[in-house]
Amino acid sequence: MKINEKLIKPLTETKYLNVDNTDRYRPIIRLFYLEYEKLRYWMYPEEVFEELHKEEYFKDYTEEQCRQDLEVLKNWGNLSAIQDTKRVNSIEEFKNKKYRYQLTDYSVEIERMVMRLENLSIEGASLEPTLLEKIRMSLSEIPGILDEDDEHLHGWWESLNSDFKRLNQNYQDYMRDLNSMKAEEMMKTKAFLMFKDHLIEYLRSFVKSLQLNATNIEQLLSKLSKEQIQMILERLTEYEFSIPRIDVEVTKEQLWDKIHGRWRSIENWFLGTAGAGSEAGKVFDTTNEIIRRITRYATRISEQNHSGANRREEYAKIARLFWDCKTIEEAHRLSAVVFGIEKPLHLKGDIKRDTESINSGVYEEPPAMFTVVPRVRTYREKSERKGIIDRTKEKEQMRRENLKKLKRQQELLDSYVKGNRLEFATLPEIEPYVRDTFLMWLSKALERKEQKAKTEDGRTYYIEKPQHDQRCLLKCSDGTFEMPAYTIVFHEE
Repeated sequence: MKINEKLIKPLTETKYLNVDNTDRYRPIIRLFYLEYEKLRYWMYPEEVFEELHKEEYFKDYTEEQCRQDLEVLKNWGNLSAIQDTKRVNSIEEFKNKKYRYQLTDYSVEIERMVMRLENLSIEGASLEPTLLEKIRMSLSEIPGILDEDDEHLHGWWESLNSDFKRLNQNYQDYMRDLNSMKAEEMMKTKAFLMFKDHLIEYLRSFVKSLQLNATNIEQLLSKLSKEQIQMILERLTEYEFSIPRIDVEVTKEQLWDKIHGRWRSIENWFLGTAGAGSEAGKVFDTTNEIIRRITRYATRISEQNHSGANRREEYAKIARLFWDCKTIEEAHRLSAVVFGIEKPLHLKGDIKRDTESINSGVYEEPPAMFTVVPRVRTYREKSERKGIIDRTKEKEQMRRENLKKLKRQQELLDSYVKGNRLEFATLPEIEPYVRDTFLMWLSKALERKEQKAKTEDGRTYYIEKPQHDQRCLLKCSDGTFEMPAYTIVFHEE
């Protein structure tokens, strides 16, 4: 046996198994692991708290305790965190930083070992370069998959999950490496220029595949009926429940929860959820941002190298000129030329001349006067003092016009509310500012747990979600887009 550093260093990732507050830490890790098994890798603090608070044991558990526990687990290496700038609506929210968390590789393996002690197991993971295309092809088989037997259906399901799992996990690992401090420092070195083109081409190839397949996958998922999906998931649950297991007890409810959770993860990854963008969109934005960052670093390094080379040549030339000087006086004169000690000041401008003759000398014409302004930040030209002008009437006129404009806009907004209800599915073609106002109301309410909010004029409202995930087309003068068929319901005054 060879003793190395890895063998003798303590594993902080196992602290959560046997410390004070283990009764809180272990359920948190178990929750993350169960969601990991459903191919849902990232969770927000409020989601973790909501799931734990459902249990009687955590009835006195607070959201602040949950955030503290997540930070402790992150510091021990059990969780990795990434800031979610997509959910930021103000500068204050950006400063406070909203994070989502994911199990680290060590934690996955540790919890996997614990689960094995409880006679449970999960699948392994791998990666292939054509996973997006394979997922698209698998989803395109759904219309005819119900005609196949249960074994073929289960094989199709396992292949789809395996491809999705490898796609998601590999991307997260790859992005984590690219966003590490080690990668950041490496991108700032000259050696990075040797393979930056290959790296950019690799990332652009991934983005191209994402653009090509994600849109098609989104269309395939949108066309599927709930009855089709329900029947497929029920058959998969029945088939997995019929598989003989030794020393492992599973219920049909557990299998349904796992299978249904995996399907929802695939849907949410490409379609997104209410009030949040899809993971595919986040992957697209993150990858493009990394490409731009790599390009900026490479450009900066190239400019530094080019500038440095030119400056070295200039210094070498000046040194040779001074070396060739015969006397100190000659060196003084050269210094005056090189460093501008006796360099004349040339002033250019539109000077009016008394003659257009090119033969007229400088001393034959009247002198021109120039006002030289100091190039310092503290200098300000002397301003002429003027009395205060009364603009009360102009301000009052502007105020009245603004009030009239706001009144007209408010009347237009109110015209779309029918019986205290604003139904997006029934809206006619609207102007961009009307759309922006309605979507702002919608977003403000969806961000809150109770899904209630107030308008700018103090009216309270809540969001009514569409039945059966119904969607609609919102027509605007500058374009049309698809969205869930939400309804904003105002409280009667």
